[in-house]
Amino acid sequence: MAWKGGNRKGGSIETLIGQGTTVTGDINFSGGLHLVGRVEGNLSGADASSRLHVSEEGNVVGEIRVATVMVSGAVEGDIHASEQLILGAEARVQGNVYYHTLEMAPGAQVNGKLVHRPRNAEPLALEHRGGRLQVGEDETVIDR
Repeated sequence: MAWKGGNRKGGSIETLIGQGTTVTGDINFSGGLHLVGRVEGNLSGADASSRLHVSEEGNVVGEIRVATVMVSGAVEGDIHASEQLILGAEARVQGNVYYHTLEMAPGAQVNGKLVHRPRNAEPLALEHRGGRLQVGEDETVIDR
């Protein structure tokens, strides 16, 4: 599956996390990020033009909050794509998916809820309640 928007203005990838690289900690980025390695932390796009591509070899353990997300690898955590989410045939997601537009190839796996969000919707807040983590109004609760 090809990266959509690669030829449009602002569609380039400025940051690469290569194969064999593990980043531990949260990452806040602008522009495009291509992940072939592993991230153990949350990924956040700085603005509405931010794009993330998790390649087939890529792996994320944490939450993703990026305008446009393309997943061909593995994600363990919720995905919040305020614009577009593209799930390739090899995508494996363990978590809830919040999207405005969704493209899902045959073979992609999502073990969680698919939740449509209107464009420009307020991001869901994470709330800690007595040792439990609750996502917005959703019933998703994680015991800590």
